[in-house]
Amino acid sequence: MRLISKIIFIVIVVAIVVSGYFFAGSPPQAENIVWGVNFSQKHATALGLNWAETYLALMDDLGAGRVKIATYWDLLEPEEYKYQWEDLDWQVEQAENRGAKLILVIGMKTPRWPECHIPGWARSKSKADQQRKILNLVEEIVLRYGDSSAIQYWQVENEPFFPFGDCPWVDKEFLQKEIALVKQLDSLHRQIIISDSGEGSFWVAAAKMGDIAGTTLYKKVWTHQIGRYFTWPFNPTFYWRKAQLIKRFFGKEVWVVELQAEPWGPKLLYDSPLEEQEKTMNLEQFSYMIDFAKRTGLDTFYLWGGEWWYWMKEKQNNPAIWNEASKLWPNP
Repeated sequence: MRLISKIIFIVIVVAIVVSGYFFAGSPPQAENIVWGVNFSQKHATALGLNWAETYLALMDDLGAGRVKIATYWDLLEPEEYKYQWEDLDWQVEQAENRGAKLILVIGMKTPRWPECHIPGWARSKSKADQQRKILNLVEEIVLRYGDSSAIQYWQVENEPFFPFGDCPWVDKEFLQKEIALVKQLDSLHRQIIISDSGEGSFWVAAAKMGDIAGTTLYKKVWTHQIGRYFTWPFNPTFYWRKAQLIKRFFGKEVWVVELQAEPWGPKLLYDSPLEEQEKTMNLEQFSYMIDFAKRTGLDTFYLWGGEWWYWMKEKQNNPAIWNEASKLWPNP
C-alpha cells in the first residue's frame, strides 16, 4: 500500500508541475505579428460565391498580402494524365501581379472537406499506385510554379498525421518521400511547412519533418463524439509553451496556419442555417479569437474563414466581420 501511495503522490506532483508549466503565466506578445488568410476555390464555390471574385476581394478589398492556397488533386487532374492548370495558374498570376506572398498546399490531403481530394479515377487504385500518382502530381506542381515570385513556402499535405476526413491511409514514410521530392525539385530551396493539430498534438512529428511546424488553433467546435458544442479549455500559454519546446529541441518556428474565424457546426458550413453558424462564430467571437491569438506570443497566423466573411458580406448583407478583419492589414 505504501508503494501505491508513493506512486499516486508522484503522479499528482508531476501532473501539477506539468499543468503549471503549460498553463501558468502570460506569454510576451510578439512585437510584429504577420496575418494571412486561407483560400479554397472549392469552398468559395460551395458557398455559392464566384470563387475568382472572392479570391481577388481578399487581396484587393480586404488587403491581405499573404494567402495560403489549397490545391486539389481532383481539380488539377480530373482525368488521369490530363492536367487542368488554368484556375491555379490564374491564382498564382494574380498574386504575382499584386506582390502577394503565397503558401501553396500540395498533396493528397489539402484543406477543406473531404480533406483527401482524390479524383474518382484514382480511388480504386492500390495504395502504391495512388502514391506514385501523388508524387507525379507534386512533381508537376513544383516544376510548374517553382520560379514564381509569389510562392514563398510549400505546405506538403495538411495535418498528415491526424486521421480526419475521408482519407484512405496515413503514411509517414510516404510523407518523407514527398518532402524529399519537393526539396530536390525546388531550385529556390523554399522552406516546407508540415502541419498538425493544435489541440491534439505536441507538433513533434511536424517539427521533425518540416522546416516550419504549422498548427491549427480552434476554440468553439461541434464534436460528433459527444454530440454537442465544445469549447477547448486551453489558454494562450498552452500554445506558447509548446512552441517554446519545439524551438528549443528542434530549432523550428511554429506558425498558426489555421486560426478559427468561421463557424464549426454539426453540418458542413454551406448546409448550416445562419442561426446555427452564429453559435460558434460571430463578430464578438471573431474579435475574441484575434485577441487570443495575440496573447499566445506567436507571430504568424493564417485566418480560416475568409470565404465565409465574404459570403456574410455579399449574401447576408452583413459586412461586420469582413470590415473588422480588414483592420489587420494595411490598405492595398
